[in-house]
Amino acid sequence: MVVKEDLKKISDFIWEIPKSYRSDMNVPVRIFASEKMLDEVFSDRSLEQLINVSTLKGIVGPALVMPDAHEGYGFPIGGVAATKIPDGVISPGGIGYDINCGVRLLKSKFTFNEIKNNLESLSREIYHYIPSGVGRGGKLKLDKNELDKVLKDGANWMLENNYATQDDINHIESNGKLDNADPTIISDHAKKRGLDQLGTLGAGNHFVEVDFIEEIYDEEIAKTFGLFKNQVTVLIHTGSRGLGHQIATDHIKIMMNVMPNYGIKIPDRELACVPFNSPEGQNYFNAMAAGANFAWANRQMITHLMRQAWEKEFGKGNELSLLYDVAHNIAKIEEYQIEGEKQSVIVHRKGATRAFPPNHPEIPQDYQSAGQPVLIPGSMGTASYVLAGTQKAMEISLGSTCHGAGRRMSRKAAKREVHGKALRDELRERGIFIQAGSVPGLAEEAPIAYKDIDEVIRVVDSIGIAKKIAKLRPCVVIKG
Repeated sequence: MVVKEDLKKISDFIWEIPKSYRSDMNVPVRIFASEKMLDEVFSDRSLEQLINVSTLKGIVGPALVMPDAHEGYGFPIGGVAATKIPDGVISPGGIGYDINCGVRLLKSKFTFNEIKNNLESLSREIYHYIPSGVGRGGKLKLDKNELDKVLKDGANWMLENNYATQDDINHIESNGKLDNADPTIISDHAKKRGLDQLGTLGAGNHFVEVDFIEEIYDEEIAKTFGLFKNQVTVLIHTGSRGLGHQIATDHIKIMMNVMPNYGIKIPDRELACVPFNSPEGQNYFNAMAAGANFAWANRQMITHLMRQAWEKEFGKGNELSLLYDVAHNIAKIEEYQIEGEKQSVIVHRKGATRAFPPNHPEIPQDYQSAGQPVLIPGSMGTASYVLAGTQKAMEISLGSTCHGAGRRMSRKAAKREVHGKALRDELRERGIFIQAGSVPGLAEEAPIAYKDIDEVIRVVDSIGIAKKIAKLRPCVVIKG
């Protein structure tokens, strides 16, 4: 078991476990955390999982974990790792079951004072328009041919069918579409699970949240992003729903069966993997891309429904525009300077957000001077943040940063300590209006179940892998 004495301090916020720690490690591992956060990192298996990641075939550079780290499936949540192309492995555990779980932020022209008397009725409208909860279907019912088009074209299908604007598409990571997506690889069972789930939140930590900007840290970049103090915004956090989960389930099973054929041995069966250039590796990568496209389409449909609720509450002419949409559970081919040479690698991000710097060709034209918007939600009773990507992230963290506050308490433990109704009443006293399908289930997502989001943001800002731009405070929360 890893203890603090095993860590080498690189700087105030960067710690390393050297490759010599265990004989099967191929690279060292690095932890981004403040000293006071380390106890939480040692409280579960996240560091042991990160060490296991370092043993994967073809891994290059350190295996990384962000300050929101906690135990996951195979990889720790908050984990980032790159493997070589063509024969390094790809592992579904490095992406997660909720393929392209991600966040988008919508901007309004309102200030908080202009809508504060509408918050309760707004919460009811949003809850009415946007389906949430386990297995809950949406208003948009697709046939199999239409679903295949969504899987292939992602948010672009939404544009063709009048659920999106071109401005929306321009402000989504990868323009809401991964070109290698192949719907023919996806099982009928996975497709069946997705037929009625476009435009649905699901449950767990997914939400729609109305916030206002409490603080601006960088006026120039905030202006570039179209943000101002006291501005009302909307955060949407969800992913690929049951379809993405089934894609992961199907391909993990396949990989576990064929790993012996490739001579792959792993220290944890949850790290099931195959060479990227193998038929199974390519099939998973292309199926994952289709799942990612579905998730972008899902968040776009929720945006469409959110706009309907907004118009119902405030009338026409009070539009919501998209700041950005970014994934935090995904694998992508990217290029980095590694061990003195430029290499194309498969970057696995599992609960980690892309954070590309100014002038990067993959970020929207209107943000080129500022860097990529980085969206980091907290918990429903605390703050969320907008940051900007940096060159430092490209140099030390594979263009990545944290994705949220990170759990510090299991769902069961949270339910033992918190009563859902009492939490809802307490948040209402603080001016936060909650609508939820399961009031007892609210306890699972109580603020005490999560790490200190302010400390998480302080770490990534201090290291320089994302730059703090704005702090948001919640006033309406919709959960499953």
